[in-house]
Order: sequence, then structure tokens, then C-alpha cells
Amino acid sequence: MEQILDYLANTNISAGEKFLEEFSKKCRYLSQFPLMGRSYREIRPYLRGLPMKNYIIFYRLTEQGLEIMRFIKVERDLEAFFFENP
Repeated sequence: MEQILDYLANTNISAGEKFLEEFSKKCRYLSQFPLMGRSYREIRPYLRGLPMKNYIIFYRLTEQGLEIMRFIKVERDLEAFFFENP
């Protein structure tokens, strides 16, 4: 996420602000409706994800609420990514 924001800040500040605003909005929705993202149990039993533009916000439910785990471009081989980065 940091790399994305750094890139947008250096190339288009307005786009970076919009991107961050949309991410914050998705996180607020998730906090209200944590099951709205789809299950990715084929990758990890606890993993859920919600699309945002060309990315997927991966998260898991915890006793305290939810935890954002990864923010990955849709084009990535997700199974390989999670296998290499447990």
C-alpha cells in the first residue's frame, strides 16, 4: 500500500488522495459489514477479500474485529503470492 501511495504522490497527488479516500471508504464498509468480502478459503481458511479497482483488499476476521492483511493487484497469482508470503 505504501508503494502505491508513494508512486501516486510522485506522479499525481490528486489520484493518490482519491485512491486513499476510496480505500478508507472500503475499510469503513468492512468494519460495518465484515462478511461482505468473499471467502478465499482455497488459499487460507480465514482469508476474505474485497475488490477495489485493480486490487483486492485481503483481510481476516478476529475477535477484535478485522485485520487488513494484504493489498494485492488482481493480476498477481494469488495462490503463489500467499504460498511465498505466509
